[in-house]
Amino acid sequence: MKLKKTIFMLFKIISDITSTKEPYKIAYDVQSENLREYYFLFEENPRKLNKLITDFDKYGIPVNNAYIDVAKPKTHYYPITIGQYGLAVFHTYLKTKSAQKRNHFLRIADWFYANRIEDSKLGTFWLTDIPKPEYNIRVPWKSAFAQSRAISVLLRAWQITGDKKYLQTASSSLIPYTFDYNNGGVSAFTKHGKFYEEYVATEPTMVLDGHIFSMLGLYDYFRAVPKNIELSYNKLAKNLFDEGVISLINWLPEYDLGYWLRFNMCRMSHYPDIDPCTIGYFRLVCLQLKLLLKITGKQEIKNFLEKIKNYDNAKNIIRMYPVKYKALKQLNRL
Repeated sequence: MKLKKTIFMLFKIISDITSTKEPYKIAYDVQSENLREYYFLFEENPRKLNKLITDFDKYGIPVNNAYIDVAKPKTHYYPITIGQYGLAVFHTYLKTKSAQKRNHFLRIADWFYANRIEDSKLGTFWLTDIPKPEYNIRVPWKSAFAQSRAISVLLRAWQITGDKKYLQTASSSLIPYTFDYNNGGVSAFTKHGKFYEEYVATEPTMVLDGHIFSMLGLYDYFRAVPKNIELSYNKLAKNLFDEGVISLINWLPEYDLGYWLRFNMCRMSHYPDIDPCTIGYFRLVCLQLKLLLKITGKQEIKNFLEKIKNYDNAKNIIRMYPVKYKALKQLNRL
């Protein structure tokens, strides 16, 4: 198992080092009510989207392998990946107008509808049934990132079909953002505001790129859903998005290592004090911040981007990797 982990991580490092400066192109239209391309132009290529995609079921829903540190690995449905792949299929549909691609996309939207969990207090959510050992997650878990992906898929399905079940599910999917992780929600109520959790655990994990992705479904919602249809939910989505932006701006300096960025702010007792981003994640966060600057025009985001864009050089990468290696060893991922 140790050799397998080492080989896996070696190939991951090679892939990381050779990653492109900007992993995706940013969509041109990020403002109109008509939801066309997602904010990043995902392509319908499983190897580019997520290397853990191992197969597809009979409906064309992607199935993931478990990560390398899962003791009893199994294939599973991973809502974050399913949403990303669904958006890539939607992009193909927009380009080709293919009925086959439209139907494939709607089958993915229907997967979210069929696999939703509804709670009278907590709203609608999805669970991921695979452990995340690094965060001590051993039971099916919620994710603000999964909520966001689902909302983005469901709203596009609503717009191209007019079927209100998709809109109603997307609306109810906003509610878990309003609850702290201790109370069944997908947010961490922190000293700097609401932080949207990619991995809901017993303590905040605070993965930086996950928080940003978790906001994009919220932005989709108040862009796409007119106030005269869902006034209260439109306001809720706008407020949640704005709170997420404020929290992000407040937290960004604490992710800054002076030469690189932290991957998260997890403070669990077993977790490394510093777990830096890989090169790929660093570049992804820079791209996310570039998108948010385009959306919000926030000067604080512009200033932070100007500072960190010069971190991506050979000297800093060489400085970062020993710290990352130490963190991976502490987490038993090597």
